Amino acid sequence: MNLMQHTHKHPSHAWWKTISLAYVPGPTTPVAEQVALGLLDHLRSQGHIVQDTPGEGTSVILTTARFGEPMRWRQALLFTARRRFQLEHSPTIFTVISISKEKFQEMMVYFQQVLEKDPPDPADFYFSGLAKEAFETLYEQGKRGGPMLSLLRMVQTQTMSIRVILVVGTEYPLEAYTFDLVGAHPRSDATDLVAFYDELSGRIVTAVSTKEITEHKVIDEPILHSVWSGLSTPGAMRRAGIELGRRNFFTEMIRVGSLTHVPSLPDTISSQYSEGCFATWEPVLEGLVATVTGSARPVDKDNLTDDELSVIVGVRPDGKGALVRHVEGKRNDPPSSEAVELMEMDRDLPRVELLGHGAISKYDVPVARSKLHGHRGVRAYDPRWVEHVYLDQPYYHFPVSCSTEAQAHAIKAAFSRSETFRNQEDPRQVVFTVLPGHGIVIAEKWVEGKEPFQVIWEYMDVGILQIENKVPQGPLVFVQDNQGLMKLKTLEGERGEEDRAAEEVSSFNKDK
Repeated sequence: MNLMQHTHKHPSHAWWKTISLAYVPGPTTPVAEQVALGLLDHLRSQGHIVQDTPGEGTSVILTTARFGEPMRWRQALLFTARRRFQLEHSPTIFTVISISKEKFQEMMVYFQQVLEKDPPDPADFYFSGLAKEAFETLYEQGKRGGPMLSLLRMVQTQTMSIRVILVVGTEYPLEAYTFDLVGAHPRSDATDLVAFYDELSGRIVTAVSTKEITEHKVIDEPILHSVWSGLSTPGAMRRAGIELGRRNFFTEMIRVGSLTHVPSLPDTISSQYSEGCFATWEPVLEGLVATVTGSARPVDKDNLTDDELSVIVGVRPDGKGALVRHVEGKRNDPPSSEAVELMEMDRDLPRVELLGHGAISKYDVPVARSKLHGHRGVRAYDPRWVEHVYLDQPYYHFPVSCSTEAQAHAIKAAFSRSETFRNQEDPRQVVFTVLPGHGIVIAEKWVEGKEPFQVIWEYMDVGILQIENKVPQGPLVFVQDNQGLMKLKTLEGERGEEDRAAEEVSSFNKDK
């Protein structure tokens, strides 16, 4: 039985595990130490194992740092934990830091102001511990997600830690934001301390209870170049990249080396990662033609070549990754880290018949033709042509990250409930879901006379599907307005993230 099943205020994930963690304090403040120790007590009360020192069974190391004081990589546990504690594995590092409410407001105001400059002034983004070229990432991320995202990348770089719990408060916690690699920053209110520690502990357990599913396996003989060159899908993928690029759907790749200079990165971090991926079904290959992973090498999705495309034909029986076929005569990098979710989405959905050509009269294909995964949000949609499907409730309170088994299962379950995909007579052509703290997944039906993704980008152009930069960080609903559009509303109990920050910036400016 799940130890945490009936103890959390919010619905918990059925797949949560009992974890082992150790506390290795670093430079700290009274509030950071208070929260770290409070987390240890709460996790222990939930049945988790708190160790005196990290060992082979340790899944999490909890540590601390001071805001604005850069951690040298030689002291950072992200780089040194395995050697320091003679471990064969790399525990997940969570770093707790604190910031006063006044300093937090000051930083939000500052980033808001410097992000309004076009072009940016590199000097505005010079912070201790960051590389001079870090301004490019801080500016681009801030333009995408607001001042909170610039602050998030600054804090992650200075603390040399990906997963950071930023606690706002001087004598006691007022609120906290939990950061991850993709830029998630869900807020936890500390008005009720039991609920506060409950939520933060749940986010820690969520992070380490799932696993990455990127151990892709190559099967069968390579696809002949003559077969590949005769397909229309690779060209359609390249055109889709251009069209989506014109609509600024994908953001710039994040290069870790542009944020800080370290001699080498741990095996748990790629030197760069791209935001989003897309794939479309190719009937001849009986698989998806998809973009490759950005962690292998930089990928410009606005200007794809065949070398940036891969072929996914299934999922490994053990679920650890996708089944891939190589193509003769081209570079064959692994598919996107979301390869499994792109394929698994179809498993519980119907298939449809598609007219063939030549010797093949018809193809049996998934009802979802093309799939688009991006670190974006949806502001509004027209319910006559677009359907939104909800995730299972726990994912809105305890979000999961990219390339994980949990995210693939969440997306599969959400799309399996789609009325649009289950009923071919349904006039709606596009279905999407929102991944809190992460982004969106959009899928389209087969529409005669349309290229892959064409329905999606045309819906964007005419306002049937309205994309925005901001990604919701918690529970949400879409509410119909008097024009018939379904508009996003983040729920009051979980608001705060960028809405709260914007209010504080506005209030601070008025006071000045």
